Amino acid sequence: MSAIGTEPVRETACRLLEPIIAREGFELVDVEWVREGAAWVLRIFVDRPGGVTIDHCQELSRTIEPVLDVEDFIEPAYNLEVSSPGLDRPLRKAADFERFTGQRAHVKTFGPIETPTGLRKNWTGTLKGFKDGSVEIEVDGTLHRIPHDKIAKAHLEYDFEARPKR
Repeated sequence: MSAIGTEPVRETACRLLEPIIAREGFELVDVEWVREGAAWVLRIFVDRPGGVTIDHCQELSRTIEPVLDVEDFIEPAYNLEVSSPGLDRPLRKAADFERFTGQRAHVKTFGPIETPTGLRKNWTGTLKGFKDGSVEIEVDGTLHRIPHDKIAKAHLEYDFEARPKR
């Protein structure tokens, strides 16, 4: 059975895998269902306090794969990848924006939004939190409030200039 045409693959995978991943002590950060060349890839991003190792990813892959096989909701052949979210961790949930308050991030909206400095759809600055359904981000000294439902993509941006010197 295929999720294509009913509940999309990404949403079905999130719904099925989130409780399993949580039971293993991890947070499901994101799921991507993408075509790369001729191959389809189901990419699962996970995190946990203290970080994620390659051994964690292998163990989770072995836990997740049988569930996906039994549920059989993905029609084309695909590769399963389990990974940490990396330095440019995606931000999706309100809790993500709260958790990473004070860190540098990039936010892109579906379309232009009116701001004190004019219309824009891209912001890169310091996260200030999540309040009343909006992400707060400071860019060049100006605080912007972006409605969560208008955000197409958001992710952390690692500041290589600010990293500690050795």
